[in-house]
Amino acid sequence: MPFHFDTSYARLPEHFYQRVALTPVSHPGLIVVNQALAEQLGVSPEGLASPEGVALLAGNRVLEGTSPLALAYAGHQFGHFVPQLGDGRAILLGEVVDRDGRRRDIQLKGSGRTRFSRGGDGRAALGPVLREYLVSEAMAALGVPTTRSLAAVTTGEVVRRETPLPGAILTRVASSHLRIGTFEYFAARRDSQAIVELTRYALARHYPEAPTPAGPAVALLDQVIGAQAKLVARWMALGFVHGVMNTDNCSIAGETIDYGPCAFLDAYHPSRTFSSIDEQGRYAFGNQPRIALWNLTRLAEALLPTVDPDEDRAEAVLTEHLESYSGRFNAHYAAELRKKLGLMTERDGDLELALGLLAPMAEQRVDYTLCFRGLANVLLGDDTKVVRLFSEPAPLREWLERWRRRLALDERPVEEQVALMGSVNPAFIPRNHQVEAMITAATEGDRAPFFRLLSVLADPYREQAEAADLAEAPGQDQFGYRTFCGT
Repeated sequence: MPFHFDTSYARLPEHFYQRVALTPVSHPGLIVVNQALAEQLGVSPEGLASPEGVALLAGNRVLEGTSPLALAYAGHQFGHFVPQLGDGRAILLGEVVDRDGRRRDIQLKGSGRTRFSRGGDGRAALGPVLREYLVSEAMAALGVPTTRSLAAVTTGEVVRRETPLPGAILTRVASSHLRIGTFEYFAARRDSQAIVELTRYALARHYPEAPTPAGPAVALLDQVIGAQAKLVARWMALGFVHGVMNTDNCSIAGETIDYGPCAFLDAYHPSRTFSSIDEQGRYAFGNQPRIALWNLTRLAEALLPTVDPDEDRAEAVLTEHLESYSGRFNAHYAAELRKKLGLMTERDGDLELALGLLAPMAEQRVDYTLCFRGLANVLLGDDTKVVRLFSEPAPLREWLERWRRRLALDERPVEEQVALMGSVNPAFIPRNHQVEAMITAATEGDRAPFFRLLSVLADPYREQAEAADLAEAPGQDQFGYRTFCGT
């Protein structure tokens, strides 16, 4: 058996999920198995690639003694509450304990209908599956907490969206699939006992060392606040735009989850959006820290009845913790920006210095990744790569002088500063236009661009001369890039 499941979530009350029968597909075919991740999970890559393994990854086979689950959750979608969402096209095969002793969910995404499908077909098209596989693995290589991709298979069937598309199924790995929306689901039903059980479960699974003097609910909220503050700071440092930060896409474990209409900044501006459904810019790049706090406030509201019988006291305690978010986020974000600028000590004014670069970048629509990567060349005596990114370089030249003076205060060798910058400013990101070209090629039967991108993005901080074209900014005709939800 490829997997040895021990599914703790199935030991929770049955109204937390639906036991489901998998829907077989006609002609499953293997696209890719993540060998390194499989080995980390204690799973045989060869077993997954075998006919029996592919049947399991396609939902055509269920391991004896297991019971696949669709998890229940609700969520605020673009600010509007939907009391029942749930796994409408994803099914939890089970949980494994990896080689490091960590419990991990193994989930099939695109595996058929459940009672949460709300009229959908429960399937996934090849393009969104390859996008999530590629981007989630790139995020892991970039050092961002994220769900992972273990495998992808074709189904041999057609998925109908705007046009007929080849079907596929992703095998996703997560620390868990608990979301803020999971707690909202039970809060909407005034099921305080379920919230108590879910809180204890989440703490035991994700934060077993968390102190609980104020009770489990307060401890959980505090831990999730810290995890989200750190996660969103990493997104902001890398120019990542999640695109759909609904509460059902906000992981209790602090992992990036659901790579639907996601994108990476090309030209920098805090108001950049990419999702075709985000017409008001709610989830714009610069709004992400504020939206994370909004989502955390929804978690606090769900936990409120379990904190203290006196609602005013409970609200005061939770509010105090929510008010810590901004300071925690700012501290993480400032630390990320210092590293990007090669600053090896912390001094007053560092954040303002970093923002002093972002301002002309926004005004002149400068490529985010190329600019920060190019700063290391400035320290090595060549400022041409950075200067030519700016249509009007005078503000940049003034900023570079301030930056050099600040670097000198650290009294560190230039080689150390350059090495630090090279370790946090990637040479390669999943460029939106390259991802779309990959999807188009794969849909037409050519998977070579997918595997090339996957290989390069596995080592994103290393210069790779043979892949220099994958580091290039998009052309002017591609700045209107839009992303679409795979459903």
